[in-house]
Amino acid sequence: MSAQKTSDLSDKLKGSVKESIGKLVGDPKIEAEGKSQQKLPKSDVKPKTTPKP
Repeated sequence: MSAQKTSDLSDKLKGSVKESIGKLVGDPKIEAEGKSQQKLPKSDVKPKTTPKP
């Protein structure tokens, strides 16, 4: 499994846990953070760097 895929899966898992904790303690802010963390798109494209002169 690639590092990017592993990172995406771990972010979704963290978001899911955060959402569950928010529901459990009744904190809508934490619940919303967890939901949004699960939906964050990850790009496989790395930013281009300009060569130094």
